[in-house]
Amino acid sequence: MTIREKREETEKITLSPRAAFSCGAGDRLREEEACDIRTCFQRDVDRIVHSKSFRRLKHKTQVFLRPEGDHYRTRMTHTIEVSRIARTISRALSLNEDLTEAIAFGHDLGHTPFGHAGERALANICPLGFSHNEQSLRVVDVLERDGRGLNLCREVRNGIVCHTGDEMPATLEGCVVRISDRIAYINHDVDDAVRAGILNEDDIPDEITAVTGDKYGERIDAVIRDVITESAEGGEIRMSPTMYFVMESFRDFMFERVYKNPEAKGEESKVEGILSALYNHFLRNTVLLPEDYRLLLERDAPERVVCDYIAGMTDTYIVRLFNDIFIPGAWTLREK
Repeated sequence: MTIREKREETEKITLSPRAAFSCGAGDRLREEEACDIRTCFQRDVDRIVHSKSFRRLKHKTQVFLRPEGDHYRTRMTHTIEVSRIARTISRALSLNEDLTEAIAFGHDLGHTPFGHAGERALANICPLGFSHNEQSLRVVDVLERDGRGLNLCREVRNGIVCHTGDEMPATLEGCVVRISDRIAYINHDVDDAVRAGILNEDDIPDEITAVTGDKYGERIDAVIRDVITESAEGGEIRMSPTMYFVMESFRDFMFERVYKNPEAKGEESKVEGILSALYNHFLRNTVLLPEDYRLLLERDAPERVVCDYIAGMTDTYIVRLFNDIFIPGAWTLREK
């Protein structure tokens, strides 16, 4: 019996009947031989973590555009925090932590530079439309490995594309990531807003803190405990009605005070101009795309491929590229 097979047998003993089991899973777009050490979901975790798109998350905006300071969240740290929350919930409910981790690590791979401002800009610019969850699936299916994709399991791919939007994930592990994403971003965005001076802890309404607590750690703990308690029985991952109402109120508060705050979001007005200029430039000059993107033109529309290229850029890279293309450099007379 291989190490993988022993692990699969252990899952049958230790996991809830509601969990997604590694044995019998692992349907991929292209058939592969099983690993003798790692389960199919463990293998997918490794593929995502070692991908280029995962590494680029460290230079992509979470909520504040290119903030000055080392302690603000990036898309990478957000992803790690989602993973930790989701694994805590999955472990408590005896679900498959490896599947949970794979979905969590992959859920935002398709996010644009400049966060949701970049996503909205590409959705407005590209006639084919754009959403980061669908782009995350395209990253793992097509864009990674020079057009071959990561060839992930069906369960992981489903959890990635369904972590937001109208369609719910097919597994409870995917549902855990979906709810953990919201728990993470609402709470850590408050933390960053306080650090930036946009909010004070005392600004959070009393009807929220009365349920969740006053501090960042208390709020995270309270919501996680609520989800675990409410989801322990039955076939869905959920919050209690009280906590759900509080979290919806918290989200509304964040939109009012942070996500639409002119002081916090003042630079976002420049995002669509930058992305639009680059989109039109490369659409007119597809020969200037990197080789791996030019190869995609053989099977996909230029509008989609140009979107792929721009969505994959980091904040720092896209600003530098924009400057190189559109901002005149200094001119001096050369000495003869």
